[in-house]
Amino acid sequence: MAQQNSTLTTALTNIGQSNLSGDKRALYLKLFSGEMFKGFQHNAIARDLVMKRTLKNGKSLQFIYTGRTKAEYHTPGNAILGNTDGAPPVAEKTVTVDDLLISSAFVYDLDETLSHYDLRSEISRKIGYALAEKYDRLIFRAIARGARAASPVSATGFVEPGGTQIRVGSSSNESDAFSSSALVAAFYDAAAAMDEKGISSDGRCAVLNPRQFYELVQAVGSNGLVNRDAQGTALQGGNGIIEIAGIHIYKSMNIPFLGKYGTKYAGTTGQTSPGNTGDFIGPDLEDASGAQTGINNDYGTASEFGAVSAGLIFQREAAGVVEAIGPQVQVTSGDVSVIYQGDVLLGRLAMGADYINPAAAVELYVGGTAPSAF
Repeated sequence: MAQQNSTLTTALTNIGQSNLSGDKRALYLKLFSGEMFKGFQHNAIARDLVMKRTLKNGKSLQFIYTGRTKAEYHTPGNAILGNTDGAPPVAEKTVTVDDLLISSAFVYDLDETLSHYDLRSEISRKIGYALAEKYDRLIFRAIARGARAASPVSATGFVEPGGTQIRVGSSSNESDAFSSSALVAAFYDAAAAMDEKGISSDGRCAVLNPRQFYELVQAVGSNGLVNRDAQGTALQGGNGIIEIAGIHIYKSMNIPFLGKYGTKYAGTTGQTSPGNTGDFIGPDLEDASGAQTGINNDYGTASEFGAVSAGLIFQREAAGVVEAIGPQVQVTSGDVSVIYQGDVLLGRLAMGADYINPAAAVELYVGGTAPSAF
């Protein structure tokens, strides 16, 4: 009797395939997207603190300003055809989208095979960090510029409030930027200034250097901030100060701070460097005016910012950001991956930012002279 041959077949489990059909690498792309977005969202704080608009089918977005008007008494028999002064005056501000901002890496297939950790996940987080860092820095620079600007409403006979600059401390020393008592006084001055300029108390916030933030935390109970919610575990957790004068406080390494981003150790600040900080900690401000390649708004040059800016306090109307392309992920596949035996992981976005309502922006500074407008 002839023996019958049987063929053993094996069903391959494609762990990157969605619902057993289609692209076998589809889920890998989504995993990378999730990691990239997580890195971006955890590090970008400015995006949700200002006015954000999505731009479609255009290169810029228009923001309209309406100045104030007045109340008048009616004269019997006179037609009511609007105020005699033609109020309110109207002006506009246009925010343009900068060129495409990207961060990318090439991942070699063999490296992924030999690696004992998730290579793509780690790289994707760093791509998200890079985009978030740039995003925040541009918005914070726009707010600082707005704090130095006059109102866009400039009609004859109408004077609308502009930005505010508040000196921290009374000496010419940079160390005043880290004085908890001087910072608290500056916060109350800023709150009063925004009240006087008719700025809503809703959405007010501040962004400080981390060491300024922790100076405030350490001084709870001795700097006039007595808050039982800021004691015990909250204080030890580094979250002892949440608000001053109704202004919610954030810390960031991306604000313009004494001529650098986020921190400064040298000079008269009295802050000790932790050492081995690398190239990404506290770098000098770069030129980011409209003359720079890829930039279509004016975020100022390094010299225009100077070395005295020491924190920002603002309300959400202070600045606007427009996004033509929100944070997105692209990954090569198919023939390209075969040819190069690897994939390019790309994070991208297209955004632009500028100040909107200068009256809603406050810049803290140290020294005897406030930084000039630009």
